[in-house]
This record gives sequence, structure tokens and C-alpha cells, in this order.
Amino acid sequence: MNTQRPGIGLAIYFMIVFTLGSYFTFAAVQGDYGVFRRVQIDAEAQMLEAERDALLLELARVENKTRRMSDDFLDIDLLDQQARDVLGLIRADEIVIR
Repeated sequence: MNTQRPGIGLAIYFMIVFTLGSYFTFAAVQGDYGVFRRVQIDAEAQMLEAERDALLLELARVENKTRRMSDDFLDIDLLDQQARDVLGLIRADEIVIR
């Protein structure tokens, strides 16, 4: 009877296949385009969308204030408030307490 044991070539073949499989599995999970990177990108996208929404609200607030200060529509109360806050003005009949 001639029973042959598998040669060293078969062991090397399986070692190469295992190494390549491990490498591709690692790259699919933690690589530049892996699962973890995708989760990180999604979280960053949500954070940026929230920041965008906050900036849009701020823009709407500033546009409203600008419209209220325009020549077409002048809000006297807003003008008075801005003159007090920005310029530090007061009316002649007011008393300032510091």
C-alpha cells in the first residue's frame, strides 16, 4: 500500500488562502472603505446636517432682522433696541443705573 501524506505544498496553499481571507476580512471591517469607516461617515454626516439646520435657522433670523430694518419695512422697536445695544444710546427722559 502506498499511502501518501499531503505534501508541504498543500499546507502552504491553505496558509496563503487563510492569510488572504484574513486580510480581506480585516479590510472589509476596518479599512478605509470598511464598515467602521462607513459608520463614522454616517455619524459625521448627521452632525453636519444638524449644524446646517442650525445655520439655516440663524440665517432666517438674520434675514428677518435685516428685513425689519430695511427702508421698505422699518420696525421702530427693533431700531430703538439696536441703537441701545450697539451704540449705547439712551433717550433724554431716561435714567441710567449702573
